[in-house]
Amino acid sequence: MRRRLLGLLLAVLVLAGAATSHAAEQKELNFGIISTESSQNLRTLWDPFLADMSKALGMKVNAFFASDYAGIIEGMRFKKVDLSWVGNKGAMVMVDRAGGEVFAQTVDTDGNDGYWSYIVARKDSGIRNIEDMFARAKDLSFSNGDPNSTSGFLVPGYYVFAKNGKDPKKIFKRVVTSNHEANALAVANGQVDVATFNNEGMARLQLTHPDKAAKLAIIWKSPTIPSDPLVWRKDLPDSVKKKISDFIFSYGVSGPNAEKERKILADLQWGPFKKSDNRQLLPLRQLELFRDKMKVEDSDMSASEKAARIAEIDSKLAVLAKEAK
Repeated sequence: MRRRLLGLLLAVLVLAGAATSHAAEQKELNFGIISTESSQNLRTLWDPFLADMSKALGMKVNAFFASDYAGIIEGMRFKKVDLSWVGNKGAMVMVDRAGGEVFAQTVDTDGNDGYWSYIVARKDSGIRNIEDMFARAKDLSFSNGDPNSTSGFLVPGYYVFAKNGKDPKKIFKRVVTSNHEANALAVANGQVDVATFNNEGMARLQLTHPDKAAKLAIIWKSPTIPSDPLVWRKDLPDSVKKKISDFIFSYGVSGPNAEKERKILADLQWGPFKKSDNRQLLPLRQLELFRDKMKVEDSDMSASEKAARIAEIDSKLAVLAKEAK
């Protein structure tokens, strides 16, 4: 018995030592960034911010640009990504499956902590609204967003398609998927007829490709979506989390370089960050459940299966409603 206790004590000491060593040894951070446009464009915008972050934290901060949301989510799951800028939909997956935790929220240059999803068409297409789009859908090509994108997929998927009892794959002549910038350029260049987009992407496009932006018409605008969160690995050492928090929430707010920092944030189309947590994701979780409920109601399930599934969804919605209070 004594030998067993000594063995357990030794194991605990070894694990504690390993944890302490890991915290002490952390000299680099991998920052995951969603690829809303070409990596080269994003790198130009992000490098000054990440350089300031690296200096403030006293450790190297590496930019990790993934070709899709899944790459960043899996990166966090396997501890290859330590913190990330990601949409609310991607953040939900990170929190649920990849050990992530929301700790901050982006704010635009006007102080708004929300943004909007769009569906766009060419101005010369004759498509003025989603009613026109639905009427001509069988002859149109549609570019959807990444399945883990909030504004590119989840929000239009619910408000435009689910609420109108439409399935994009069934109503359009052709359906493809891409990121925000590629979607907009594909419409402007006549490669697809309609596509998902958002107001942040439009503002960027007006700077980078004003001639292409001028060809686009917004045929649908969503209700306000909570601004993108910043997510970190929940198991990061507390000392590292404190350094990150101190940097993020003072950046562009105080200090001798605040004005320069606000310019760097403005280039990213942001103002100073605000604090947040996983509760930011509640409206989107509710939206997903409402969409699931509509699918069940329109399904071929038996009456008993349908009732059981709807009761399960209603129960989850009730829990979320309590958490939101």
